[in-house]
Amino acid sequence: MSEKNKKMKTGMRMRPGMMAGEKAKNFKGTIAKLIRYMKPYYVQIFFIVIFAACSTIFNIIGPRILGSATTKLAEGLVAKYTQNGGIDFEAIKNILLRLLCIYLASALFNYFQGWTMSGITQKITYNLRKEISEKINRLPLKYFDKQTHGEVLSRVTNDVDTVSQSLNQSIQQVFTSIITIIGVLYMMISISWQLTLMALIVVPLSGIAAAFVVKNSQKYFKAQQTTLGNVNGHIEEMYAGHIVMKAFNGEERSINEFNDLNNKLYNAAWKAQFMSGIMQPITSFIGNVGYVGCCVLGGYLVIHNGLAIGDIQAFIQYVRNFNQPITQTAQIMNVLQSTAAAAERVFEFLEEEEEIPDTAEPVNIRDENGQIRLKGKVTFGDVVFGYNPDKIIIHDFNAYIPAGSQVAIVGPTGAGKTTIVKLLMRFYELNSGKIYIDGKDSTTLTRKDLRDCFGMVLQDAWLHTGTIMDNIRYGRMDATDEEVMKAAEEAYVDHFIRTLENGYQTEINEESTNISQGQKQLLTIARAFLSDPKILILDEATSSVDTRTEILIQKGMEKLMKGRTSFVIAHRLSTIRNADMILVMDHGDIVEIGNHEELLEKNGFYAKLYNSQFEDVTA
Repeated sequence: MSEKNKKMKTGMRMRPGMMAGEKAKNFKGTIAKLIRYMKPYYVQIFFIVIFAACSTIFNIIGPRILGSATTKLAEGLVAKYTQNGGIDFEAIKNILLRLLCIYLASALFNYFQGWTMSGITQKITYNLRKEISEKINRLPLKYFDKQTHGEVLSRVTNDVDTVSQSLNQSIQQVFTSIITIIGVLYMMISISWQLTLMALIVVPLSGIAAAFVVKNSQKYFKAQQTTLGNVNGHIEEMYAGHIVMKAFNGEERSINEFNDLNNKLYNAAWKAQFMSGIMQPITSFIGNVGYVGCCVLGGYLVIHNGLAIGDIQAFIQYVRNFNQPITQTAQIMNVLQSTAAAAERVFEFLEEEEEIPDTAEPVNIRDENGQIRLKGKVTFGDVVFGYNPDKIIIHDFNAYIPAGSQVAIVGPTGAGKTTIVKLLMRFYELNSGKIYIDGKDSTTLTRKDLRDCFGMVLQDAWLHTGTIMDNIRYGRMDATDEEVMKAAEEAYVDHFIRTLENGYQTEINEESTNISQGQKQLLTIARAFLSDPKILILDEATSSVDTRTEILIQKGMEKLMKGRTSFVIAHRLSTIRNADMILVMDHGDIVEIGNHEELLEKNGFYAKLYNSQFEDVTA
């Protein structure tokens, strides 16, 4: 497996492009998008609000009822010593039983609230990951030229998980806190407006403290998300390329880079966690100041205004209950900052520009059995292309390839050879010009139909975890075992497979290290045989095999290419002598066209390339 594919498979979490201290671009807009995203679950959220309200209201009623039990007890004690009375234990028992029922009901509603919310957040997580996965398949390859695979995959893992966990915590707490604040405030006023005023004096101080922390915490949460991805990405990258790293004595450089990234993560993480953790002690301290004031004033009111002692007990509990949701609200704001930072990255990805959609009325190139009915004639008409619009690498490329021709594309590194075949399969859109398959503009076909016309064998052999049978069958998923084995025979790989202990059922491990590079290449060639394409693309397909195996592959290739249009990209010019046509490229332009003998007779650019193979580079 190539280094690039390893990164894709293992999920490097590199997050470039963000600097420590960067704030979310649009906090309010991101939260609004997240709320709109939850629209399918508004009904469930409505019930969550109801459950939260019921659970919270029962909790709010509890202290007042408990206060009445305390008052009954106090009155009984006073009566016992002043009026020869006694404590009414039956009344107290009834009050406590009623209190127990209320708290049980509160717990039950809270359970249903949590159960429903967990289901919603997991569905949102599922949908986000699904949309990201589908989005990846709709993005043009030019997007992945600018982004590492880890940058994309980190959004499926870290960012989506952060959104899920934050929603699960914050939505319940938002509703609960709001209802608690309103309900507790009502109960406090009903007991004593003087005590309520004392308790409310500290609220602005808590609000100021919360606003300060929230204002300064978002940038650290954003930096923490970014640097965490950078650390994970570096570790994955070094693991994937550990052989190369060790071969070039890169251990020290790797450790130094890791230490640098780890220090950045440490600096961002401790600030984020500190700002998150400092909220509670600040608001708790401010709340305790108000709590002490309420105790002093409450004692005065009991002595001079006849306020019941049970009401004082209830009020003190309400003060605690009133400060707690304020503290929770402040904490929720911190959580929402983290949510916004992660959700913003997810939505940015989902809003990336997609590849041009398939035409609404595509040309049908299949017969009644669903088989491709093209012959494989290819025409390039005034093709102009550049990976960047301001840097064109292919200029006015024109070529006519008859069906069944074997075409070799040669040229120095960077001449545009591989780019040509990427354009053939419409991995990139042309700047101008047309590519025709059997006279049909390739843009009038669906991408699926177009790519079903091609079979490709790349220099970097890619195999997935699974059996050898499964890896060959990847070329045509509905192929029978017999068809897979026949394709292996044509690729001269059947003998090698049967020498393995489990034959075609041999498992390829994650890194494909239990077979050699040459054997991997043979399997990918067998996969191309199985796909039975109309047009075959071979990008230096035999570069990873020994000379004897190369000869066997060439024989198999000749059998496969017979009657099919074939594009062969080769650096070793000796392998394309028998090509019907050789396209010689230099700097994106076709500089010569002809067969091997004709081009040698011209003694031009191709002849220089060919003869350079036999020159002594040290001379």
